[in-house]
Amino acid sequence: MISIIVISKDEPSLRATLFGVCRQAEGLGAQASPESDSLVEVIVVDASDGRLDWIGREFPEVQWRSFRSQGVSVTIPHQRNEGMRAAAGDVVVFTDAGCVPDTGWLERLTAPIVAGEEEATAGLTRGSGAWAELYAPLRTEMPAYLDEAPTINLALSRHVIEKVGEFDESFEYGSDIDYSWRIIAAGFAIRAVPGAVVTHDWGSRRRQVRRSYRYGKARARLHRKHRTGLRELVRREPVLVFYPAFLIGLPLSFAFPPYLLLLALPLWRARRSRPLLIVVDHLLFGAGALREFASSVLPARPRPTVKSADAGGEIRT
Repeated sequence: MISIIVISKDEPSLRATLFGVCRQAEGLGAQASPESDSLVEVIVVDASDGRLDWIGREFPEVQWRSFRSQGVSVTIPHQRNEGMRAAAGDVVVFTDAGCVPDTGWLERLTAPIVAGEEEATAGLTRGSGAWAELYAPLRTEMPAYLDEAPTINLALSRHVIEKVGEFDESFEYGSDIDYSWRIIAAGFAIRAVPGAVVTHDWGSRRRQVRRSYRYGKARARLHRKHRTGLRELVRREPVLVFYPAFLIGLPLSFAFPPYLLLLALPLWRARRSRPLLIVVDHLLFGAGALREFASSVLPARPRPTVKSADAGGEIRT
């Protein structure tokens, strides 16, 4: 059996995702009832407090699981763990609300695992939406094996999950990259499957502004957890070093305006795409990373007491 896990929170685009996923599940032998002995099951873990139940009623073949936040605002890793616990498949596939699979996506993504050739596979993501022009060029080619893979288009054997365990629920964002690093650390390889394509809507520019900042925080959190040294960090992810450092020195520009010319180099390097858009994205990313790095040095502020198990109202991005 193949289990497909989709997590969602207040995302009506889930309907388009399920339409595409369920069509492909039917093609691989899924039945029209979650109680049947099907070859493919689709599990939705939704944290919308009932606001998207109308989508669940439209897809009776889907196992719909309502998730309560239990006092945290971002429940992404919690929802994925809930989906994994509910999954009965020998192969577990992850994708997100807002992703629309191309024809043949599911079969191509899972074929190497079903054939016993691989334990983990990741497909290709095509972008759409206001910021697709920024991300789509980065997703046109893939090496044979990947250093990391998000759960937007990922398949794992049951063996991998049993050995690696669950997603780290101390993360808000970035738990999927953490998981893929743990997969590799456990001795597995993540095979790239370029023919398994999903199209992801990156949303509005306002949404991407929030995402860039949060991804910067998540990336810094990842390297704090995995104890990446500064020299290695500079080699692997110079953006994560340069932009926080630039922001720290930004007050110097009041006394020494030429300091701002440091941005000329990344603007020049990105001149053939969208240089201003890329630099703004990286500045927001750097601001998030700087906030996370600072939190590891400064004493933590006490969190307010949560009085309700349903507290939190984060809109997933």
